[in-house]
Amino acid sequence: MASATDNAPVIAFIGAGNMAEAVLGGLYSNGHPKSHLRFSELLDERRNYMSGKYPGVFNSASNDQVVDGADIVIFAVKPQVLRPVVTGLAPALHKNPSALLISIAAGIETSAILDWLNAKDYEAPLIRIMPNTPALIGEGATGLFATSVVTQQQKELTERLLGSVSKVLSWVDSESLIDTVTGVSGSGPAYFFLMMEAIENAGVDAGLSREDAKALTLQTCLGAARMAQNSEDDLTTLRKKVTSPNGTTEAAIKSMQGAQIEEILRNAVFAATDRSRELAAQLGRDQ
Repeated sequence: MASATDNAPVIAFIGAGNMAEAVLGGLYSNGHPKSHLRFSELLDERRNYMSGKYPGVFNSASNDQVVDGADIVIFAVKPQVLRPVVTGLAPALHKNPSALLISIAAGIETSAILDWLNAKDYEAPLIRIMPNTPALIGEGATGLFATSVVTQQQKELTERLLGSVSKVLSWVDSESLIDTVTGVSGSGPAYFFLMMEAIENAGVDAGLSREDAKALTLQTCLGAARMAQNSEDDLTTLRKKVTSPNGTTEAAIKSMQGAQIEEILRNAVFAATDRSRELAAQLGRDQ
């Protein structure tokens, strides 16, 4: 299969899990040529599902078939199987040294992927990304790290690609900061789910129906986030504007601060960051 002759890049997804579908589906919905999208998937059931949902997109159980002539290759497989996938694809990728490689695999450093690629005559352009689950509904936040040979044009291409599923794209200068991104936004949705769960349960305990408590909690969280996005004020100022002296909000804030909520959340972010580093080291050894 030859690469596309127009400006739309040929994009090959290795693996067709939820995150791959989020990106592919966003591109598909936004008018990226169907003939320039491809994916490989070993599981027949998943491949058939994707084929039915995205007609016109080439698919195969063979990784080699989908990367032939691709401009961008996205590794979207589980971290535990990335090494055999990359080593198996190395001969095909060596024939296409200009292809931009993007890895979604958590915990696998770019140096390991380049080692597995074993390209002696060139260094492949490689970008490692850390998305989060709201990307599945087009509301993601993604951290990105590029190796030194990635061009500005390739970075901009990646931003256009991921812009269909992520509202925030943050480039980091050091790959170690991807672990910090994991602690802030990669794992972040779960922090907010837990807080919303607690507020909903408190509302029920205080007499609201489950339905009302959930609806009020979700909209309050969404509204506060939208307000923060649209305001020129920082988060501290916004909080203080809502907190009238001797009022109900001040009573709640004092209660939370008395329980050291800032320290609890700080510890949570650092715990996730540290665990990300531990997993990266473990995966590096195991691989």
